[in-house]
Amino acid sequence: MEPPSKQSHDPLLLNTIEPDIPSTLLSNKQLHSAFLELQRLLVLVLVASIEALLVLQYKEPIFHFIYLFCLIIFFILNHCFSNSGQVYLVDFSCLKPPSSCKVPFSTFLGNASKIESFDAQSLAFMAKVLTSSGQGQETYLPPALHHIPPKSHHQESIKEVHMVLFPIMDDLLAKTKLSPQEIDILIVNCSGFCPSPSICSILINKYSMRSDIKSYNLSGMGCSASALAIDLAQNLLQVHYNSYAIVLSTEILSTGWYAGHEQPKLILNCLFRMGSAAILLTNKKQDMKSSKYQLFRTLRTQKAFDDRAYLSTIREEDSNGKLGVTIKRDILEVAGEILRWNVTVLGSSILPFSEKFRHGVSRIRKRFIDKSAEIYVPNFKSAIEHFCLPTSGRQLVKELAKGLKLGDGEMEAALMTLHRFGNQSSSSLWYELAYLEAKQRLKKGDKVWQLGMGTGPKCTSLVWKCIRPIDDDEAMKGPWADSIHRYPIVAVGQ
Repeated sequence: MEPPSKQSHDPLLLNTIEPDIPSTLLSNKQLHSAFLELQRLLVLVLVASIEALLVLQYKEPIFHFIYLFCLIIFFILNHCFSNSGQVYLVDFSCLKPPSSCKVPFSTFLGNASKIESFDAQSLAFMAKVLTSSGQGQETYLPPALHHIPPKSHHQESIKEVHMVLFPIMDDLLAKTKLSPQEIDILIVNCSGFCPSPSICSILINKYSMRSDIKSYNLSGMGCSASALAIDLAQNLLQVHYNSYAIVLSTEILSTGWYAGHEQPKLILNCLFRMGSAAILLTNKKQDMKSSKYQLFRTLRTQKAFDDRAYLSTIREEDSNGKLGVTIKRDILEVAGEILRWNVTVLGSSILPFSEKFRHGVSRIRKRFIDKSAEIYVPNFKSAIEHFCLPTSGRQLVKELAKGLKLGDGEMEAALMTLHRFGNQSSSSLWYELAYLEAKQRLKKGDKVWQLGMGTGPKCTSLVWKCIRPIDDDEAMKGPWADSIHRYPIVAVGQ
């Protein structure tokens, strides 16, 4: 890898910075992928060789039929065993907050100007962040943050939990005709609010779930938490057969409001907005036909072992003892590094051989022949049809797309979600998927890549395969029902 002084100032351009990936991690993943491809090639060679041998020895036709029959049985059994342990996404629901929670820029800044803790510089800074964020005028904040000054005590946060989680849980159970008693696994992710009893316990109490339900409460995992929760659910479903798992993703904003003067801590006041999602997963084969998606691939990477990366986004007190989340200037560079690790390993397992070959040749050329040569960035559109990128800001979305050589169409779901609903932390990925469904873009066999990036820092990729068409009635429901006709808005991406 080139010295930092010689690297591009754009940390997310994958074609200008050689990935700095642990050799053991990358080589093991690539070797495994190469081994599987070699294995398939050897099987084809073996099949052809046996058939050629039978032909050369002038065997009776019955031998050919027996051989063919055994081959068919082998592939059928192999297919059945390979499908065991598959995880399916039955359905999901996203919160559509009430109109009373909408917060146009004028309302946000007007309320902020009445709060004594904000000076003129703080207000000017927040106005600048808002106008450059890519958000529209119809995003939502919880009732506690509409008060002057905002209410950020514990009971208000509990009310917000009820407001954002109960409606989507009710909607998901109604859509899937599932009883709370049938839920085997419950996972809730919320980074900034961790009450006791836990949010999981609040839900178990509300819905009178079983005494043996396996519940997990994830906190402090940032915007990648929902994707990470899906990965956890997949692992649990590998060992708990014939089960249903529900993942609930949200961020409680009332507890994260910052009322100080330090600009790096004011950013989240402007960016984070209200949202939540509920996702039903299962490993039951009888639910495969009614499910929407099959989980095709998951991958988690993180860089918390590096001090600079670890401290790039951290919750801490300011000089006056007020708690807030500090976002440092090198956050984009850190995000670029952790993304390159994830993308390189993911690409080794999902990209076609031709793309991996071209990438490998370019790396060899740069290392041994021409140091100035660019590394070929694989075409991920050759393996993925739809992309759900992090909605952390318009500029970040555009830089991610540029680094991955994606176009306006691939950015659309992220940019439109950011404009309509803002950055909803971990649940944004599901509003993006809902957008793609509402636009009726998804076809049977299509793959969707959800990319979650969060504090830690960590990066989690989910690749889904659409296993049935999304019908018109389903497409017209959800959080986009009353606004999808207005999108895409061309000016949003400019």
